[in-house]
Amino acid sequence: MVIIRAARPSDAAGIRAVYAPFVAGSPSTFEEELPTPADFHTRMLATPRRPWLVAEADGQIAGYAYASAHRTRASYRWSVDTSVYLAAAHHRRGLGRRLYDELIAQVRALGYLNVYACITLPNAASVALHTSVGFRPIGVFAHAGYKLGAWHDVGWFGLPLVDEHPAHPAEPRPWLPADTPAD
Repeated sequence: MVIIRAARPSDAAGIRAVYAPFVAGSPSTFEEELPTPADFHTRMLATPRRPWLVAEADGQIAGYAYASAHRTRASYRWSVDTSVYLAAAHHRRGLGRRLYDELIAQVRALGYLNVYACITLPNAASVALHTSVGFRPIGVFAHAGYKLGAWHDVGWFGLPLVDEHPAHPAEPRPWLPADTPAD
């Protein structure tokens, strides 16, 4: 059985293990050095807090999804970037969709209005996942990153969380996961 829950600081090593193959052998992320568990811990606790979720299967981290700042300038504060990563054994089982459904619901509840995702192209599986939850392509940055001996395009996908953007939006709230101990 797989459960989706708020990530805890003690999950950092498991999150790192899921992420490691993407850093080492895939252009899916343009990170070239594997972050340490302490780096993940810092990312999870960045302020304002935004959701970090894990999928746990038999006591192991099977995947994770998170929201982060879209950009640093204040006027972007109603927008977040999202990512999802799954361990190879959990690909194509609907787990990415489950993580994204929960992540998007939490981001919406916090008052964010726009969700974005950046996908290294080509990546048919990631594009299919994102479009299945409502993201739509909004642009491509050609030859945006060089990794593993090749240039890669980056597709940007967007998902508005409201039908109409308000003239005076309420401030988004920080994420306060109720079931996350301070470990």
